[in-house]
Amino acid sequence: MSNSIIHPTAVISPKASIGDGVNIGPFCVVGDNVRLADNVTLKSHVVVEGNTEIGQGTIVFPFASLGTQPQDLKYASEQSKLIIGKGNTIREHVTMNPGTKDGGMETRVGDACLFMMGSHVAHDCVVGNNVIMANNATLAGHVSVGDYVIIGGLAAVLQFVRIGDHAIIGGMSGVESDVIPYGRVKGERAHLAGLNLIGLERRGFDKETIRGLQRAYNQLFGGEGTMDERIGTVSEDYGYDETVMKIIEFAREKTKFPLCQPQKKSA
Repeated sequence: MSNSIIHPTAVISPKASIGDGVNIGPFCVVGDNVRLADNVTLKSHVVVEGNTEIGQGTIVFPFASLGTQPQDLKYASEQSKLIIGKGNTIREHVTMNPGTKDGGMETRVGDACLFMMGSHVAHDCVVGNNVIMANNATLAGHVSVGDYVIIGGLAAVLQFVRIGDHAIIGGMSGVESDVIPYGRVKGERAHLAGLNLIGLERRGFDKETIRGLQRAYNQLFGGEGTMDERIGTVSEDYGYDETVMKIIEFAREKTKFPLCQPQKKSA
């Protein structure tokens, strides 16, 4: 705890593990089994409980609640975990819950993410690196979110849904199906609206790669035959393209839900 600053009104369990250079502000509460890595900042009025780890350099703003009991009626006080990575920014009123026995006992958040005010990460979620969740965006239990995903304000993701790398979810969308890597979805009951072209450009994907992705996307979602047949065709045509094959590999990993599809054109 050398060089750490702890406000006298903060309530810190003597059993908690506090790294170097940690700054804990007024009226924070830190429980017995909490581990704060070096240079973590809890601004004020932050509650961190349960078996929760917060990685180096993460900043948590007032009234966030991390590691408290999952909102799952089946939870039976099992000693599950919440693991938060390095360099995250967790804004006001964010909530994150630990895992459950039915979901691997662990909720995990990657590095360098931004969780805006009121966003929620439920039990057993796995969130990648460089993810942005805008104000009041919510993940239900067991959701998987890839790297560089953006989830718009007031969006809600159903239990067990997967969201692939570099996807973007429009604000106020209800996501009930798996979203392919690089996908762009929107709508009250979200539909696939194309690729996240602006995001790909901003992250340095070259024009030829993006054009290849667009051709493969058109073939996968607008071609002839069943989805399985189109997956096979695109795999054969673009087997050399690692970027396209990331979509194919994602599509082949059958889970609880089908892939999010484009809206059907009205007659």
